[in-house]
Amino acid sequence: MKTTTTLYIGFILMTGLFFATCTQPPDYPKEPFIDFIGFSQSTIAQGTPNAPLDTLAVNFSFTDGDGDLGSDTDSLDVFLTDSRDGFVTNFKLPFIPKQGGGSGISGDITVKIINKPFNICCANLATGEACKPNVPGPTDTLSYFIQIRDRAGNLSNKTRTGTLTLLCN
Repeated sequence: MKTTTTLYIGFILMTGLFFATCTQPPDYPKEPFIDFIGFSQSTIAQGTPNAPLDTLAVNFSFTDGDGDLGSDTDSLDVFLTDSRDGFVTNFKLPFIPKQGGGSGISGDITVKIINKPFNICCANLATGEACKPNVPGPTDTLSYFIQIRDRAGNLSNKTRTGTLTLLCN
């Protein structure tokens, strides 16, 4: 009797442990959702022929309920909009194949921008001048609005980055 009770309790514990370790796939909406994580640095020299070459990494997280991010075509699906003048720079996400039984995916994306001429520039919005030394002063600041699009054409929310300081010399 004692052995049967011990086996029965052991079976109940093992069954409970089995169900406790099974997880449900995430239930994300079909539209991508993004959230800004941070920049690789808070200050960068603007892109001019004489500026030291540097790279800015923009990091953000994503979720997508139907897991259809990235494209195997030449479509551009990451949009960084300059907060100062609304200029949009587009990037391509690599194709992310569906994996496993669930279709929801999440992760982090890093977009790298080289400060070569006209990629990251100080701007004088009053005169329209950009990428010149000391325009509009020794420093300028900007932030980006980030948005992504999945293969079905669903746009994510727009998230705003922190402030980036540009060295205009």
